[in-house]
Amino acid sequence: MTEPRRALRAEVGAREAWAWAMYDFANSGYTTVVITAVFNAYFVAVVAGNAPWATFAWTGALALSYLLIMITAPLLGAWADVHAAKKRLLLVTTVGCVAGTAALALAGPGEIMLAVLALVLSNYFFGSGENLIAAFLPEIAETEHLGKVSGWGWSLGYVGGLVSLGASLAYVHVAQARGDPAEAFVPACMLITAALFALASLPTFLWLVERARPQPHRHGAVRAALGRLAATLRATRRFRDLARFLVCIVFYQAGIQAVIALAAIYAQQAIGFTTTETLALVAVVNIAAALGAFAFGQIQDRIGHVRALTLTLVGWLVMIALSWAAHGAALFWVAAHIAGLCLGASQSAARALIGLLSPPDRHGEFFGLWGLAVKLSSILGPLTYGLTTWLTAGDHRQALLVTGAYFVVGLVLLAGVDAARGRAAAIAASPAQD
Repeated sequence: MTEPRRALRAEVGAREAWAWAMYDFANSGYTTVVITAVFNAYFVAVVAGNAPWATFAWTGALALSYLLIMITAPLLGAWADVHAAKKRLLLVTTVGCVAGTAALALAGPGEIMLAVLALVLSNYFFGSGENLIAAFLPEIAETEHLGKVSGWGWSLGYVGGLVSLGASLAYVHVAQARGDPAEAFVPACMLITAALFALASLPTFLWLVERARPQPHRHGAVRAALGRLAATLRATRRFRDLARFLVCIVFYQAGIQAVIALAAIYAQQAIGFTTTETLALVAVVNIAAALGAFAFGQIQDRIGHVRALTLTLVGWLVMIALSWAAHGAALFWVAAHIAGLCLGASQSAARALIGLLSPPDRHGEFFGLWGLAVKLSSILGPLTYGLTTWLTAGDHRQALLVTGAYFVVGLVLLAGVDAARGRAAAIAASPAQD
C-alpha cells in the first residue's frame, strides 16, 4: 500500500480512492453494452429494421443527447462548485442513467421513438455523471500523480465494462441456445447492465467524501452559477493552454467517439463479423483498454501528459490505417488491440491533464468545460461517420478515413500545449494567489 498512499492526498484513504474508482467500474458497463457492443447493432438491425437511414438515426440520437450535455455541463459544474454539490448531482445522474438503461428494454422492432427517447435520456445522464466523478480527481490525487490515479480509475472502468459484457454474453449464449431471437435477449441485457451499474456505484456514495465547501453568493443558485461560468469564459486568456487543449479534445475525441459508437457496426458491415465475433472483439478491446489505462497511468507522470497523449494519437492513426486496409479478420484484430490500448491511455491522460490545468478551487467548473468539449466531439465524430455512410451508399471504409482526419488535427493542436505554463496559470488564478 505504500505506493498508492504516496499517490493520494494525505487526507484520502485507500478505501475512498477505491470508492471513487468504482464509479468508473460501475458506469463503464453502459458504454460497453449499450453504446459499443449490443444495443447499437440491435437498434440498426431490429428497432430500425436495417433501413438505409438506420446508422444515421443512431448517430443522430447520440448527437442530441450530447448537445443537451453541452448546454448544461458547464452550468452543472459551476453550480456544483458554488454549492459543494458534486456528490448530490452525481446521485441524480446515476439514478437517471440506470432508469434510462432499463427503459431501453422496452424498445422492440419498429419502436423508434421509444428507443431514441430512452437512449437520449440515459446517455445524457451518463455523460453528466462522467463529468462530475472526474471533478473529484484533483481532490483524491496528489498533483504529481494525477495521471497515475486517473489510470487506476480508467483501468478499473474497463474491467467493469468486461463484467457487464460478460454477464450479457452469458445470457445471450443461453438465450440463443434456446432459439430466442434478438428482441428476446437484448432487452434482458439492458436490465442486467442497469442493475450492475446501480450495484457497483454503491461504494462511491457510501465512502467518497465531498470536501468542497459552499461558496458565498448573493444571488440565486442558477444566477450565481451562470455568473461564475461567464467569468470563466471571460478569463480564457489567462488559461490559454487549457483553452487550446479543450479545442484539441474536440477534434481527437471526435475520432474516438466515432470508433466507440460504431465499432460493432463497422465490424459487421465492413469486415463481416458475426454477432458473437463482434462481442468477443469488444471484450478484447476492453481488456487492452484496461491495460493501456493502467500502463500509461504509470508512465505519463514521468514522461509528461502531453507527450503521453501524443503517443496515443499516433497509435490511433495506425489503428485507422490498419482497419481501413483490413479485408479479413486477422488484420482487423490487430487494429482492435491497438484501439484498446490507445483508448484507455488517451482517456486517462486527458482527464489528468485537465486536472493539472484547472485552478484548484474550480475543478467542477473546468471539468464541466472538459465535458462540453468531449460531448461536442461526440456529436462531430459519429455524425460525420453516419452522414458519410449515408452519402456514399453505405461505404464504411470511406467513413472511417474521413473521421480519422480528426486525429491529425488533434495532433497539430496538441503540439502547442505547454503543460508547465498551463499549470502555472492555474495556480496563479487560485484564491491563495490572487
